Amino acid sequence: MNDSPGWASPGSSPSDEPGHPNGPDTPQDSAPPNWTQQQPPAGQWQASGSGGWGSPPPPPAWGGTGQRGWQQPQWGLPPSPKPGVIPLRPLGVGEILDGAVSTMRAHWRTVLGIALVVSLVTQGASVLLQGLALSDNSSINALENNPEPSLSDVADAVGGSLAGAGVTMVITLLGVVIATAMLTMVISRAVLGRQVTTGEAWSDARPQLSRLLGLTLLIALIGVGIVAVGIGPGVALAVGGSVGAGLSLALFGGLAAFVVVVWLMIRFSLASPALMLEKQGVVKSMARSSKLVRGSWWRVLGIQLLSSLLVYLITSIIQIPFLIVGLAISGDGLSAFTSPNSGGLGWSYLIVVGIGAVIGSTITFPISAGVTALLYMDQRIRREALDIDLARAAGVSGYGEPTGAPGASPATGA
Repeated sequence: MNDSPGWASPGSSPSDEPGHPNGPDTPQDSAPPNWTQQQPPAGQWQASGSGGWGSPPPPPAWGGTGQRGWQQPQWGLPPSPKPGVIPLRPLGVGEILDGAVSTMRAHWRTVLGIALVVSLVTQGASVLLQGLALSDNSSINALENNPEPSLSDVADAVGGSLAGAGVTMVITLLGVVIATAMLTMVISRAVLGRQVTTGEAWSDARPQLSRLLGLTLLIALIGVGIVAVGIGPGVALAVGGSVGAGLSLALFGGLAAFVVVVWLMIRFSLASPALMLEKQGVVKSMARSSKLVRGSWWRVLGIQLLSSLLVYLITSIIQIPFLIVGLAISGDGLSAFTSPNSGGLGWSYLIVVGIGAVIGSTITFPISAGVTALLYMDQRIRREALDIDLARAAGVSGYGEPTGAPGASPATGA
């Protein structure tokens, strides 16, 4: 008889008595008579009161301060649900890029239709204004033929060029805002696995277009203001006579301003999807973006840089052949850029290059908008368990609920 304390539960018989289930005559691999022969693997027992013997441990929670996302870390872990273009869990960089491309493939009629219309309008306006500027170049010719132009001649030439560039920028900005708004709504439906038409995307995005335009202009003005503050003292010093010191100060001030602008642009990079999907105002969407980016600034920067590099490569691959064809059709080739006596690039060159720009923008618009929108959702999944709300909206049953009785709450398990 073993009298060692703590080895036998109260009321049990000694383990070394003959005939005892755990006695010396009992085989080591046999189970007690009142135990089931099917036991869970070693190391995966769980105390009673949280689902019973042999049930999986409580699922861990994802990060964030909101409602927690419950996983199912049991034997044979099932994959995360994927009702749409992304799995409902924290995403990797490749999954964000793949989600943007998958949205374009799965909803190509709506996505490419929106991007194509916006690209045709913006690039068509740009080609038209550039062509008209080439046709009406009397002010520029006056400057070239006059060795000592007057101030009014310079003002007319510069004013005409700036006016054309300003109109092009306004049209392009409006096109980008509209495309971003509508594509964000399409991507939000694609995550749930739902189809959306162009009309539905427009009706969802239209109430927020003015706010999105204001947000875009405000962020741009903030960037311009920071750069002006950075280089302003150096420019003032150079104008005052200290050219060398002024240029040095302007250089360092410009570099410091550039760093601050990049930091702010990444911090506000998720404001657009926050404004569109949460129906926030301009200032609140900027604050929302800052909250989501906080602690993940470098990750957001890396993903945005990678998507920008991808967009640049795609645009270059598409536009370079059209640029070569345009130069060949124009007849002057590279001399149109280098020769002062050349009449410049004509309508044929502008039209061919414009076609390449339309094709490139049609493909890259959805990628840029998709990466930003999916990055916003990924940050909310990581911080606020947005995956649970998305799963419920997509009709995924049982996701986000603890194991055990149906309808059990995560806190009590009952």
